[in-house]
Amino acid sequence: MATHILIVDDDLSIRDAMYEFIQMSGYEASVASSAEQALDVLSARAVEVVITDIMLPGMDGLALTDQIKRTRDSDVIVMTGYSTDYSYEEAISKGASDFVFKPVRFEELLLRLKRVLNERRLNQERLQMLDELKKLSITDGLTQLYNSRYFYTQLKGEIERSNRYGHKLSLLLLDIDKFKEYNDTYGHLEGDKVLVRIGRIIKSCLRKMDTAYRYGGEEFTVILPGTHGEEARTVAERLRSAVAAESFPGGGNPGLKITISIGVTQYRQTEEISCFVQRADQAMYRSKQAGRNKVSCMFEESAE
Repeated sequence: MATHILIVDDDLSIRDAMYEFIQMSGYEASVASSAEQALDVLSARAVEVVITDIMLPGMDGLALTDQIKRTRDSDVIVMTGYSTDYSYEEAISKGASDFVFKPVRFEELLLRLKRVLNERRLNQERLQMLDELKKLSITDGLTQLYNSRYFYTQLKGEIERSNRYGHKLSLLLLDIDKFKEYNDTYGHLEGDKVLVRIGRIIKSCLRKMDTAYRYGGEEFTVILPGTHGEEARTVAERLRSAVAAESFPGGGNPGLKITISIGVTQYRQTEEISCFVQRADQAMYRSKQAGRNKVSCMFEESAE
């Protein structure tokens, strides 16, 4: 897709000359005779760089620049005559990427435009890299679920919201049954495939507002905001049934079955995060003791 440049100037001869030059330089271009027209163009299509005169009818070029930087993803080059009182510092403070004097030498403008576009590209690559690094820091590399560190960050936030607004909050802790035996029998590569598949099954059974995490090893957690304990039990049964119905081709065996044990609990207002997680763990342990492939709930300290 070609880079698009918007030229804003109320002088028809300057506007048309710049339009022709920008087109000849290999870019797509649009024109506007006022800030208001420029904002209409920006609302209609993506524009990488706006080249605007400061002196415009109605809203001036600095006010336009300020609005663009606050509401749009476009860079701005500001033009002004030598005799005006506007300064480079004023333009930059409004968010302009560069500042040129009239009468504009087109060769100089092209060099400045290329520099702004190059800096724009580098900044976008940097932001993309930062986004990827952030994603890596909170994601389990194998299952692509969130990792345990992010689990505690998110759970803390959900607990704060629950305490502040009185929203219900439930937690699931899942463990793959006899997973060590599976690894010992079929190898860790096959075990990793099981972890990936179960991670996908968990995600497929959740709402958009729910989040799933690889807690560690063969354990997973699910945070269920706005969810009562009994509703969480239903979610847990859905997860347990979905995994039990799946076939895992370990060692070439197409009909191999794997099950999970799940603990369910509901948050109690003002309790410590460690108590909340520990109760889910205790509920999951009850499922193990009851024969595995089960869902156990602990909504009160002494009740299942």
